[in-house]
Amino acid sequence: MPQFLVLMLAGAGALAGARWAARKLDHMAAEARRMAQEAERQAEAARSAAARDLGSLEYDAATGQYRPKSS
Repeated sequence: MPQFLVLMLAGAGALAGARWAARKLDHMAAEARRMAQEAERQAEAARSAAARDLGSLEYDAATGQYRPKSS
């Protein structure tokens, strides 16, 4: 009978440990998703800052390109 109680306690401990590990993994996955979304938001902000408005453009006949109008 004492072996049965030890086996029951070991099983309960294993079950509790598995549930704790599952909750911990869910928390880590949520944190990773949050960090990925934040990184994507920062990358989008950097891309939009790089694509800034250059103002009026004028055609440069020598090069055949449009350039920002010189003040």
